Amino acid sequence: MKKISQVFILLLFSLNSFAQIDQPKEILTSQTFGAYTVHYTVFNSKLIPPEVAKTYNLTRGKDLALMNISLTKTENDATSLGVPAQIKAKAINLMQQTKSLEFVEIKEPEATYYLSSFFYTNEEDLHFEVSVLPAGETIPLTITFNRRLYTEN
Repeated sequence: MKKISQVFILLLFSLNSFAQIDQPKEILTSQTFGAYTVHYTVFNSKLIPPEVAKTYNLTRGKDLALMNISLTKTENDATSLGVPAQIKAKAINLMQQTKSLEFVEIKEPEATYYLSSFFYTNEEDLHFEVSVLPAGETIPLTITFNRRLYTEN
């Protein structure tokens, strides 16, 4: 009986391990550095409605991605949206080919954010290195992250 219970417990733990393997990995979209928080996302440009793309002079395409970077600052329990910053970034594929990304500043009444577009291939794995230098600061905030991108049909 003791042997059966040991096997049952072992089986229970191994099933738990298999269940954890199938769990989706959390995708981070922000990183905090003291009072500053860098928000970032990469997505297919076809997700932007045509009217919005026209307003901001953005190109849409099934193999064209957009990286969106914004910076917020929290002071005295109040968070300011769209802190001005200098953004530098690069995308590196599995073959170690590097694409430098150029950003366009988008200013709205309540927020400022930065967009960069770049081409990619379906199921391409990219490593991103981003440097954000808030206005008035001398030390950049650096984030790195990985994404697998898919083309839209």
